[in-house]
Amino acid sequence: MNKFGKWLTLSLIISVFSIVVVLALTIDPTTIEAILHVRYEYIFAAAALHVFSYVIWGMRTKTMCKSLGYELDSLRSVEIVISSTLAAAVTPSSAGGEPLRIHLLHQNRIPIGRATAVVIVERLLDAILLLTAAPFALYIFRDILSDYQFDAVFIVSDVFVILVLVLFLYGMWKPEHTRIMMHAVVGRIARILGNKTDATLCNVLHRVDSELEHFHDSVWLFLTEGRRGLLYGVVYTLLFWIVEYTMLPMILIGLNQNPPLVIVFAAQVLLSIFMVVPATPGASGVAEFGATPLFSVFVTSSLLGITIVAWRALTFYMNIIVGSFVSARILKDTELMKKLIG
Repeated sequence: MNKFGKWLTLSLIISVFSIVVVLALTIDPTTIEAILHVRYEYIFAAAALHVFSYVIWGMRTKTMCKSLGYELDSLRSVEIVISSTLAAAVTPSSAGGEPLRIHLLHQNRIPIGRATAVVIVERLLDAILLLTAAPFALYIFRDILSDYQFDAVFIVSDVFVILVLVLFLYGMWKPEHTRIMMHAVVGRIARILGNKTDATLCNVLHRVDSELEHFHDSVWLFLTEGRRGLLYGVVYTLLFWIVEYTMLPMILIGLNQNPPLVIVFAAQVLLSIFMVVPATPGASGVAEFGATPLFSVFVTSSLLGITIVAWRALTFYMNIIVGSFVSARILKDTELMKKLIG
């Protein structure tokens, strides 16, 4: 089995194991009764929303490419983003999706530098939206969990999220200062670890410099040539996450629950940020166990496991199935997928 197959298998094993554990801890006699009364039309509507999110994402890519002077067929754009969900499902932080999208955009006669700019700015827009929404989500949960220990945790989390956002924006505005700061940090690490790691640290510095340069050039390109595409990108990004986060309320309605929409959205914002941590491929395990305490705020214990199964089926397993189908049709270079997760 090649490396891609091994990573996919590992991702599925971790996810299935996590789901089994969550189900074992939450299933009771009322769970079976709830399953018998599921309103399947709402579950199918949630699946349709996820399909619609592919279209929104594809339109974001298409309009951002067009703003830089490159036409991309709508169907092809949607196929590219769907294909990337498979690579994202088997790589930590979903990092494999970005190189694949760059490769596929380049195959469609978009220069590699412009394709890189589109993908980097897409990721940047997602990050800014989630980091901006995070403090509000934290305040919502602090009001619900009125405990001084939780207050302390949320205050620290607030400060951390705001600090990350400020550093993120500062790095975009002043990359040379960010580079100096990163070099200072790496230098301090070198003194702590000793000279044996000099070669490794030099490679890290080179990679940081390269990524900062790509990041700054990409943002500057859209702030000058592609301003219209950046505006459309902001609109499509907001619409994409609204549609994605509406799936969970739809699932809960299908389970005959009446969730408070604001709290459900806040929980998903926090979970999305948590899932970026590069702990496991496709955030397997992290997503299931991370969702358990967050979703328990608005989902009864007997339905918690079933809710997580349905939510993960649409946000993870559906990506693998649909992404595999589309990738098999449009990917010609099978070595690329191996390289992405190697």
